[in-house]
Amino acid sequence: MAITAAVNVHGTRAALRRAQVGEQRETMEKFVIEGGAPLSGTLVPAGNKNGALPILASCLLTGEEVRVGNVPRIRDVDAMIAILESIGVRVSWSARNDVVLCASDIDPQARIDPGLAEQIRASFLLAGPLVARLHRAVMPPPGGDVIGRRRLDPHLDAFRALGAQAECGGDIVLSAPTGLRASEVFMDEPSVMATENALMAAALTPGRTVIRNAACEPHVQDLARMLKKMGAEIEGIGSNLITVHGARTLSGCEHEIAPDHIEIGSFIALAGVTGGELRITDTVPEDLRMIRLVFERIGLRTELDGVDVLVPPGQHLVVQADVGEYKSKVQDGPWPAFPADLTSIAVALATQAEGSILVHEWMFENRLIFTDKLIVMGADIVMCDPHRAIVTGPRRLRGAQVESPDIRAGMAMLLAALCAEGRSEIGNVRQIDRGYERIDERLQELGANIERVPSEPEQEA
Repeated sequence: MAITAAVNVHGTRAALRRAQVGEQRETMEKFVIEGGAPLSGTLVPAGNKNGALPILASCLLTGEEVRVGNVPRIRDVDAMIAILESIGVRVSWSARNDVVLCASDIDPQARIDPGLAEQIRASFLLAGPLVARLHRAVMPPPGGDVIGRRRLDPHLDAFRALGAQAECGGDIVLSAPTGLRASEVFMDEPSVMATENALMAAALTPGRTVIRNAACEPHVQDLARMLKKMGAEIEGIGSNLITVHGARTLSGCEHEIAPDHIEIGSFIALAGVTGGELRITDTVPEDLRMIRLVFERIGLRTELDGVDVLVPPGQHLVVQADVGEYKSKVQDGPWPAFPADLTSIAVALATQAEGSILVHEWMFENRLIFTDKLIVMGADIVMCDPHRAIVTGPRRLRGAQVESPDIRAGMAMLLAALCAEGRSEIGNVRQIDRGYERIDERLQELGANIERVPSEPEQEA
């Protein structure tokens, strides 16, 4: 009776949160920006958005309390917490960026709300913990950015390797009536989310599971470190060969989310295109090695002061040609290659660098579609095909009215607007809010002329 009452209370709270999320979705806002002001000052990076989501999902692996610190307060986190509450997880914020979760009373027959699932791709991260703990998961199709095809097959292959059955119709139903079994998982691609799902499922599956061709991005490593605190033994963290010695039960823990290397890279580029001087504190320099290398190829120099990153002011950006004066290239790829989430940022940065560079985004076929908006602002960009663009600079950009199609393209347009001449308006900023905490307020603190205002409703014909 007590459990039923608790589930009903959680359902009420989840319904309220769904209403709040829906209200946020309907409140259309835009950024109004006057370009030309250098961004200077000191910035404390937020917690890793892509790390927070699987770490929050991992609370389902135990009935004990989990405390997570340095959680970014962004739309995607709100959506993930709304989903967790909807299936009976108790959630409370002990501080602005610290959250306490307890999944002792989750509903064994819980079905993920389709309306909530369609808000974020990461909703599918609940599949691994649910099928490992409850032996069943009913997952509606996940949402997220439309940047190209994002396969669920590696997830399902991993679950099947661990002994689960998968039925794919309108919903994806995963079942393992007698529980998962430790095994060997081979990823046909190093999918980050599929690796995270496999890690969480294997952590609560007694025995030795080996995950080959695993993703090894910083946020995957951070999840693995948390699972170790919960009681799993994990070897090979940071490599593409991960061995998990799963436990029959996992315990609660306290964990601090690592700083977001994608946000750090975005702010480095923001300072570079505006000519500002920026100190970013408390980073993980090893996570920034390839980012700093590629940005230096585009002409933007950074320095390390302990664990702080410094962007010197007033830099004249010049693209470094390859030996023999051949055209330089930026290409993303699985870690430790240049992160795909910074490809859009690299394009915007290159518009302000002297020279020409090829940007090759081979992972997502729609990632570079947003460049038409930069061209409207005056950028010299030639699209060779959906995956490749040649950017020639420097170009004096001019203010324009544009819409943000996804998180990273939205940040790229913020870069362009902040270094452009005149006034820009960026609509659909809820996309940017999905990945960057209080972005307008933090930019204002660095000297940006940016204001968040309601969007005018479209006039009916």
